[in-house]
Amino acid sequence: MPMRLRLALAATLSFALVACGSSTSSQEAGPTRTVKHAMGETAVPMNPKRVVVLDTDKLDTMVSLGLTPVGAAQASQNQTWPDYLGPTLNTTKAVGTLQELNLEAIMALRPDLILGSKFRQAPFYDKLSKIAPTVFTERVGITWKDNFLLDAEALGKKEQAARLLSDYEKRAKDVGAKFAKLKVSIVRFMPTEIRMYGPESFSGIVLGDAAIPRPETQLLKDQDDKRFGKLSQENIARADGDAIFYSAYGEAAAKSQATVTAGPLWKNLKAVTSGNAHNVDDEVWMTGIGVTAAGKILDDLDEHLTPLV
Repeated sequence: MPMRLRLALAATLSFALVACGSSTSSQEAGPTRTVKHAMGETAVPMNPKRVVVLDTDKLDTMVSLGLTPVGAAQASQNQTWPDYLGPTLNTTKAVGTLQELNLEAIMALRPDLILGSKFRQAPFYDKLSKIAPTVFTERVGITWKDNFLLDAEALGKKEQAARLLSDYEKRAKDVGAKFAKLKVSIVRFMPTEIRMYGPESFSGIVLGDAAIPRPETQLLKDQDDKRFGKLSQENIARADGDAIFYSAYGEAAAKSQATVTAGPLWKNLKAVTSGNAHNVDDEVWMTGIGVTAAGKILDDLDEHLTPLV
């Protein structure tokens, strides 16, 4: 594309964003609430109706609260909405990927609230704020409960979110009480590596809420980042436990998983020989990062684990 045309398009988009920001502000004649968040304070509508979300955890948040976003960013260009969330997102429009947002697509949806993440989208914040009131959570993953409550506050649903979170935590204790003697391993196959997931990963936090023990190697005591550690096919024995829950991220990873799980090193793991290795949904265990996904992890634990006597 010629440089003059690129500059013209950029100028057009910049003008449109400013115009949209002005019109959005003029529409905020109704009552608002001030929400403190990772980028400051924002006045949001009391009951936002047209919400755009920019991270995968916020899809779970919306559906958990009985809401449907008009638009959402995807993890990758060809991604579909998570199956575990059901048909609620059938009308949701894609607005780019998590770190390559399509601002024109967002603007076209005329949102009255945008929910995003400072960790992923900080460079877009000023432009997004000109489109609609924008609330950002600070981090992803380890702070998923705080993120859920903050997003719910922006949506005017904080009390409902607090009840859902409380119900989940009570159920986690009830489920975990049956399996307190088991050491449960979490493994994820990526396109170019294998990971074991620690206590500060999403699924690791759910197991922690259930007070289900983990294999010593998966406590990641020698690491500052306790989300995950790397494995190889040769040292896959470090992934062993009384039970293993494993998943694959995408088609290339699924091929790697098939190769490794067909090999002798995997087949000789204690959890595998005892029939306690379970292939689970990656969207639930790894990318869901919300109260509905957490509940489905508890479903898997309840279904597949057998208490030690």
